[in-house]
Formats: sequence, C-alpha cells, structure tokens
Amino acid sequence: MRILFTGGSGKAGRHAVAYLVAQGHRVLNADLVPLEMEGVQNRIVDLADAGQVYDLMLSYAGFDELEPGTGIPGFDAVVHFAAVPRILMKPDNECYRINTLSTYNILDAATKFGVPKVIFASSETTYGICFADGERLPEYLPLDEEHPTIPEDSYAMSKVVNEVTARSFHARSGIDIYGLRINNVIEPHEYERNFPRYIENPDLRLRNFFAYIDARDLGQMVQCCLTTNGLGFEVFNVSNDDHSVGLSTAQLRARFYPDVPLRGEMTETETFYSNAKAKRLLGFAPQHSWREVIKLPPSD
Repeated sequence: MRILFTGGSGKAGRHAVAYLVAQGHRVLNADLVPLEMEGVQNRIVDLADAGQVYDLMLSYAGFDELEPGTGIPGFDAVVHFAAVPRILMKPDNECYRINTLSTYNILDAATKFGVPKVIFASSETTYGICFADGERLPEYLPLDEEHPTIPEDSYAMSKVVNEVTARSFHARSGIDIYGLRINNVIEPHEYERNFPRYIENPDLRLRNFFAYIDARDLGQMVQCCLTTNGLGFEVFNVSNDDHSVGLSTAQLRARFYPDVPLRGEMTETETFYSNAKAKRLLGFAPQHSWREVIKLPPSD
C-alpha cells in the first residue's frame, strides 16, 4: 500500500513505520523532523496549517513517482500519529490546539481527496485516569472501550475531541476510520532499563493500568487495521496481553483495586487494559513481552 504516515519520527511512529516498511508498504513520513530510515521519504509539514496538509495529501512520495508521467498517485491509507505527545511539554491550550486542529485537517483533506482509510492515534488517557489530579480508579475491570471517557487535562481532552471528529467524518464520508487508544509505548531497549524498577515498585504503573504496548506490536496493530476493511468508525484499546509488573492479577486487584468491580474472569497475568476487541475484530495478536527479557526472582 501507499501510506501517508504522520509523526513517523516519534517514539511510537518510528517503530510502526519500520514494521510497515518490512511488510512491503511504501511510506511517506510527515513530521517536523525527518526520520532517517532506508526506503522512507520525508516531508516537513506543520499539520496545524490546513494549506500544508492539503498539499501533503496530494503529494509525490519520491522522485521515482515522476517517471511514469501519469500524475500523482493517491494514498491508500493515512496513519496519523503526529501530536504533542503528553501534557507538561507545551502550554495546555497549545497542546489542545495543535492536536485537535491537526487531526481535523488530516481527516478533512483525506476525505476530500478520496483516501479510503484513516487510522489515528488516540490514547489511554481518554479514560481520565492517567493524568488525573490525584488518584482516580476505573469504574470496572478489565477496562474496555465502553468505559466512560471523561478526562480533565488538555492532552486527553484533545484525544476525546479527535474521536468525536473522526466519527463525524466517517458519518459524512463512509470511509473506514479507526482510532487507536494506545497504552504506554515501550521500546525493546526499555525493558532492561526500566522494568526492574516497575517490578520493585508496582505503584509506578498505576496510572497506566499496569499495562503497556511493545512498540513492535503497535506496528502489527497498524498493519491489522490496514488489512481489515468495512468496520466503519471504531476505537480500539492497544496493549500487550500481560501486566508490566511482576504481581499477578489477583495481587494487583487486592492491593490497588479492592473495590473496583470485575467483569468476568481474568487469567493470572491478563492485562487490565483489555485488548479483546482488537483481537476479535482485527486479529491482533501481540508477540512480545517483557518476560522474555526480564526474569522474575523465584517466589518464597
């Protein structure tokens, strides 16, 4: 496929782009800084500027596309990951402006130029827990896509607004638009660096529901979305199958969620951030786990 990928130079994006290139896709990366990756062309674009986005959406992906003399090919899909990635990086109103306006511009241009599919990065923060002022607990576990999304911070607000915007563009155009509520992205090198601390102090992972998504499995999730057609507008939690700490599901519930209702049975290490919908509708099957790298000490 010929794919426009925004934000491919970021932590999550560069792994997803590498995965897609390995699948044989042609990727044009649009970002504020280039991605140095073989086979990937870059376009430096301010996505909050509608004119730049319109130009981008009808753009060559490399000099070789000039050779046939048949004009500019259309994109088969847009994957929109570009964003201010969290709070406390830019002023709150600027974070909100950039994230909502850039997503509107991408969806507007994609639908008007006839792109048949858009996949966009939403966030685990939409549930209002990650960046809450003080502790806020889920209403039930495991936390699925039906859980209320009532955040109080500018970043998560922007992601909820983007989901509403995407639903509206689907209603107008009928194209497939899939939103990914991505959990905390972990790169392979971060297992040895960070996870011993998480095992020693599980409290560090409370705001992330003790969950994570391996960056390589995030690439697989995008591929699953690209190859699954006809779902219309959908949002999906994106996480690996297990917790990011050494405690069991029962131990975590007893320690952190004693009064949170449990909906159904859960296995010993099953993630609280449910990925069941992505497995059921997309065939998502995470392949990586920190447990392949970090060995837990024997229990007493």
